[in-house]
Amino acid sequence: MPNFSQRSTEEEIMDNFSLPKEEIDPVLKELETINKLLGGFSVFYDAFDKINIRIGDSICDWGCGGGDSLKVLDSYFRKKGLKLNFIGVDATAAAVDYANNANKNYPNLKFRLANVLTEPFKENEFDVVISSLFTHHFDDDAWVELVKKMIAASKTAVVINDLHRHPLAYHSIGWLTQLFSKSAMVKHDSKLSVLRSFKRTELAYLLQKVGAKDYTIKWMWAFRWQIIIYK
Repeated sequence: MPNFSQRSTEEEIMDNFSLPKEEIDPVLKELETINKLLGGFSVFYDAFDKINIRIGDSICDWGCGGGDSLKVLDSYFRKKGLKLNFIGVDATAAAVDYANNANKNYPNLKFRLANVLTEPFKENEFDVVISSLFTHHFDDDAWVELVKKMIAASKTAVVINDLHRHPLAYHSIGWLTQLFSKSAMVKHDSKLSVLRSFKRTELAYLLQKVGAKDYTIKWMWAFRWQIIIYK
């Protein structure tokens, strides 16, 4: 029986940055579909209703994968008459190649191959730094350092979209991926992602260690946490 009382430290298959495109490409396609089915992008729509965004602002997605979050945000802001600049950063070369190829029709999207923990981002380099299903890949100490760096690199806010560790989330995603996924990696990592994710009290404690003062933690369907840290 899985242990839901504390975060798992087991590594996901996707934590291997050297995975080839033959393994990464089908996974990224499936993850975009899962995000759409489970309303994962609504976490960002809701967050950006609370953040002042202007034409020409930059939004940087850390651990961007295939760039699907930036693609839907570009469409979201264009409907509001706002043309923004989007930058995706990922440490897996195959993921960056996939993102470049999959988003050729989105000229405002650029992608950078880099490890966010070691990349020397400039202070206030981006207006907003976001991440989706990314921060659970880090243990508590690394999570604190990561979020400190996200805050430093942003001018306005940081938006974190990640998972709620809960038995129903674990068993539901297991059932869903068994039915619809063709990828062994997705079937394995999706359940492990839940076990590596967070409860509200854990997030509040970690944000205290970060030194964040002005922030919100909001639960959203389906078993997502929305964290907004304001500068």
